[in-house]
Amino acid sequence: MRALLRVAAALALLTVWLLPAGRASAASYSVAMKGYAFSPASLSVPAGSTVTWTNYDTAPHDVKTTSGPLSIHSPMLDKGESWSFTFATAGSYGYVCTVHPDMTAGITVRAAAPAPAPATRSAAPAEHVHTAEPRTPSRPARSAPAMTMPSPTPTPTATEAAVPQAAQPPATTTTASTVRPLDPLLLLAGLVAGVAVLCLLLVGSRTARAREEEA
Repeated sequence: MRALLRVAAALALLTVWLLPAGRASAASYSVAMKGYAFSPASLSVPAGSTVTWTNYDTAPHDVKTTSGPLSIHSPMLDKGESWSFTFATAGSYGYVCTVHPDMTAGITVRAAAPAPAPATRSAAPAEHVHTAEPRTPSRPARSAPAMTMPSPTPTPTATEAAVPQAAQPPATTTTASTVRPLDPLLLLAGLVAGVAVLCLLLVGSRTARAREEEA
C-alpha cells in the first residue's frame, strides 16, 4: 500500500513539473557590503525585483537613499546580517552608507513592459450596391435581310470515324484527414488520476475489512 502511495505521489509531482509553468516570479539580486564598498556599485533591475544587501565587513553598514522616487533606509547591519527591499516604482535610486559616506552606489529600476492588448476585429464596412435603372429598349431600324450561304459541314474520314476519342479518367479528389495527436500531459494526468483512484479503493477496502474483523 505504501509503495502504491509513493508511486502516485511521484506521478503527481511529475505531472506538476511537466505542466506549463505560470508567470515567472520576480527576480532577486544581491549586493555585497565588503571592503567598505557596495558590490556591484551600479545595478539595473526590472520593476518588482527584490535586492538583498549583506554585510561581510566587521564594521556595521546600512543603506539610505540620497535620490530617487522613494526614500529607503535600512536598519544597521552587523557582519553576516542581510536586508532586502522590493522595488515596485521605476526610477534611478542613489544610496549611501550613513556610517561610511564614501560607500555610495546606485540602482536603476526599469518599468515593466506593458502587456500586449488583445487584437480586436473591426467590422468591415458595408459595400454600397448601385442598382442601374432599367432602360427602355429602342426599336432597331429595319434593314433588308442579308442572304447567307450555308457552309458545308466537314465529313469525317474513315479513320477518324473508326477511332473513338479516348475517354478521360474521372478526376479523383483526396481529402486529407487531419488527426490531432493526443496531448501527453493529458495522458499523464489521466494515469495519475487512475492510480490515485486505485489507491483510494485499496485503502477503503482494507479499512472495511478491518472493521469487519473487529466486529
